[in-house]
Parts: sequence; C-alpha cells; structure tokens
Amino acid sequence: MSHSAASTQPHASILPTYARAPMTFVRGEGAYLYDESGADYLDFTAGIAVNVVGHAHPYLIEALTEQAQKLWHTSNLVRIPNQERLADRLVASTFADKVFFTNSGAEAIECAIKMTRKYHATNGAPERYRIITFEGAFHGRTLATIAAGGQAKYLEGFGPKVEGFDQVPFADFDAVKKMIGPETAGIMVEPLQGEGGVRTIEPAIMRSLRSLCDEHGLLLVLDEIQTGVGRTGRFFAYEHAGIAPDIMAIAKGIGGGFPVGACLATDTAAAGMTLGTHGTTFGGNPLAMAVANAVLDLVLAEDFLDHVNQMSLLAKQKLAGLVDSHPRVFKAVRGEGLLLGLECVAPNTDVVAAARTQHLLMPAAGDNVVRLLPPLNIKPEDIDRAVEALDQAASALEAAMPAEAK
Repeated sequence: MSHSAASTQPHASILPTYARAPMTFVRGEGAYLYDESGADYLDFTAGIAVNVVGHAHPYLIEALTEQAQKLWHTSNLVRIPNQERLADRLVASTFADKVFFTNSGAEAIECAIKMTRKYHATNGAPERYRIITFEGAFHGRTLATIAAGGQAKYLEGFGPKVEGFDQVPFADFDAVKKMIGPETAGIMVEPLQGEGGVRTIEPAIMRSLRSLCDEHGLLLVLDEIQTGVGRTGRFFAYEHAGIAPDIMAIAKGIGGGFPVGACLATDTAAAGMTLGTHGTTFGGNPLAMAVANAVLDLVLAEDFLDHVNQMSLLAKQKLAGLVDSHPRVFKAVRGEGLLLGLECVAPNTDVVAAARTQHLLMPAAGDNVVRLLPPLNIKPEDIDRAVEALDQAASALEAAMPAEAK
C-alpha cells in the first residue's frame, strides 16, 4: 500500500469527485481487506452497507462463476428465469406484488418517483405529482434524487432544482400534515437515515405516516436502500413499525457487492406502469440475478437475522462503554441492527482518520456521526477488535487535544 503524497491526489484520468483515502486493497476475505503489503484492515464500511456477507463469500463466488460460464446478458426483451425467481422470492417475503430490477439505488428511487406520479395520473389526478421528503435525507445523485434529498451541497451548480419535492424537518409529523396539499402524491422516507447521521424515524411516527397516507389517498414510499436486506435486524426496516409501504426502493445489500437494485410495489401502486412506461438495459441481468438469489439464500436462512440482532446488542453494549470512557471524543450510540452510529464530539472526519491508523475502516455520516456497517455475519471477536481500535483511536485524539480541551 502506498502512502505517498502523490497517492492522495486524484488520478489524472478519473473525474475528481471523490476524496479517496491513500490506500489500495488487493483482496478481501470475510470482514477483512488486505493491502499490497499483506496488512489486514477490519472493514466496517462493507462497501457502504453493501457487502452483507463480507468479502469473497464462497457461496456468492460459486453463484457468480457458475452463471458467468453460461450467460451474462440478454436484455429484458426476453424472459430471464432467475429474475422471475428473485421477484417471486421478494414478493413472498415482503408487502410487494410487483418488482422492477435496476442496477443501483438511485435508479430504484427514480422508478419509485415515476410510479408515484403515474399512479395518480392513471387515477385521473395528474396534478398530484409532489412528494414530501425529510431534511437530511439522501436518495441518490441523479437530478431528481438530489432534488428529493434537498441538500444544498448536492444541488449547487446543477441548474434549476427538479420540481415536485417538498421538504419538512426530520421526523416532524405535524409539518408533514401541514405540507399536504391538492398536488401532493406521496411521502418518501428512509426508516433510518444512514447518510443523514444514523437517525431513526420512530415506529410510532412511521405508523402515523402510514395512516396519513391512507387518509389523504397518498402513497407511502420507503427508501430502504441502506436499511434493507437484514441491515437493521429485520429483513426490511419497515417491519419494526408493523406497517407496509406502497412502494419501496432497495439496492446495496441485495447484491452483496454486485450492482443490483429494485423497486417493489403493491399491485395498486404499480397499476400505471404498463408496457413501455419504464425500462432498463442492464437491470435484472443474469449475472446480477444469480448473485442476488444467492444473497437471499443466506439472509433468509434460519437464524441469520437472529445473529444480526445478537451482534447488534453486543456492539451497542461495547460502544456504550466506549462513549463512557472517551466523553471528549464520543457522545452517544445510535442505530438499529448493524447500521450503527457513534455521535462524535471530536470532528467525525478526525475519528475516521484515527481509526484508519488502527486498521479499522468506517465511513462518516451527517450530524457529526461515524457509521459502523460491518458484514451482517460479523463475528464477536471482530466486534471486539473494532472497539479496541476505536479505543486506541480515541486515546490518540485525546492526547493530541489542547490542554484546555482535555
């Protein structure tokens, strides 16, 4: 692994839209990544909540290589048996009746937005196209999804904001009620904001949003791109509230590292999406479907989610101890399942950098939070190692603080 100054600069041929860490990994196994020198790093980023069963899982490798030797791509102009199988399995395990496969979360959200608008147009109310969203949300990087997220840092410089999104303060139910008007089509919400700072929408509020949609003829659209496929200890996070959405966008974990997304919906919500109204060239291709079906084999297996919840409890207990030990660095523990956050007193970017020196990888989030997103099959000893690395990182940050801050 190179730590040279030049390595921190964007590669000349790559658009410089990422501040990449000066590190290169050559292989991964389970919860660990290995650099060119063979040094191991505990990966609590997991591709940003993507690698739900870790790196190089033999079952996923087998599924991908077996399919790769048969057929890679045909397009959706013909039937794809593994796509039909995956759709049937998602329908059987969720609220949904219909599934549309995409390559990414942003595409799944785009499908959800189109479907929401089309639903009302099909029912004789084309003027109902506006969707209520929440401050701090992150729904993707397309022109429509940055408008839905509403964050100025993502909108700046890209021309007029795509029309049709009304933002309200995070988890403010009264503000949602006041925002509903004759043009409102639906409410779109992450049950737990990942990028926004590991902030949970309480189950009672989720239930109230469901009732509000029913009362006003709106569609409840969930963004479960980061929270889905076991990440919060349920197959999907909406289950914690005992409700069902009308439409749901998923991605990340469903492919276990292979690019897969999907938009799930009830028959009623999807009724307007008829022949020719939407499409994708690569979405649902044989390679992606082989891997996603293998992911479901593992995640839907007996005891898998029990393990997620056991490891969540262990991690929360140990992280709470860390907060108590380092009150000048950490403030509180947040999150559900294995989508956990540490609210920081020190700048979260400093915490991420300090943890990296201890060979622990984790991403920052909004609200001065660092996220801990391990593989869902993480072992107790790996949680212990992560907490020890954070303890060492916090001690190093404390030692570097000015005397008046100590």
